[in-house]
Amino acid sequence: MSQSTVWQKSSFSGGGDSSDCVEVAAAQGVLRLRESDEPDTVIVATGAGLAALIRHLRP
Repeated sequence: MSQSTVWQKSSFSGGGDSSDCVEVAAAQGVLRLRESDEPDTVIVATGAGLAALIRHLRP
């Protein structure tokens, strides 16, 4: 993963400077997700794959 990856904090993670949040980055046709307190653990998915996962998890 490139050092130039720009991570953005999810708006659903609450406000402030809390370190407990989900971050997302988009590059090279994939989405990357990570938990801020575990930055070396990254989930990589396509947009369609992530959308399918969210649809499956929603009640």
